[in-house]
Amino acid sequence: MSKKPDRITAMQQIIDAVQTEFPLYQEDTFKCGPDNTCIGCPKKLMELVDTELSYWQHQLNQGRPPTFDEIYRFGKLCKNVRRGLIRNGRIPG
Repeated sequence: MSKKPDRITAMQQIIDAVQTEFPLYQEDTFKCGPDNTCIGCPKKLMELVDTELSYWQHQLNQGRPPTFDEIYRFGKLCKNVRRGLIRNGRIPG
């Protein structure tokens, strides 16, 4: 039986997964599409995730563990943004 991670480790795992999967720091990430074919706004979604990711990375570096609710909300945000990025063809589904 495997042991569940503590709250800091769980949040760090989500952050690592987001940094790996999302095109956070690619050159065209924060540019709007020229033909306005976006469903939702991938630029705004990525800005939101980048802000939250930076905040939580700083909190973890300071040794502040997130609550279970904060882990859940951040994970849900990332899941919903991932769906929006797939819908707009920014990442493969």
